[in-house]
Amino acid sequence: MADARTYTIIYVVLLALGTGKFLFFMDASPLTYQMALAGTFVLAVAKTLLISGYYMHLLEEPRSVTYMMVTALFMVLLLTIAAGYSIQ
Repeated sequence: MADARTYTIIYVVLLALGTGKFLFFMDASPLTYQMALAGTFVLAVAKTLLISGYYMHLLEEPRSVTYMMVTALFMVLLLTIAAGYSIQ
């Protein structure tokens, strides 16, 4: 199990990533909307990996649990894509 120092560092990194997502869409940002959106997705994935790895303790679990979680995520993405396709 990680110590308080590790959790504090992860918290500060998550705070910085959240601030970065906000700064992408500021009026003074040189990024286009598509670039800001892509950057937001990348930062969201990084935040998700940090949260699931450290706060949900998936790094300490057996690999089978991690594979099960990745499979569940893949299935949710497939369902989301199918729902989006059926709406159009």
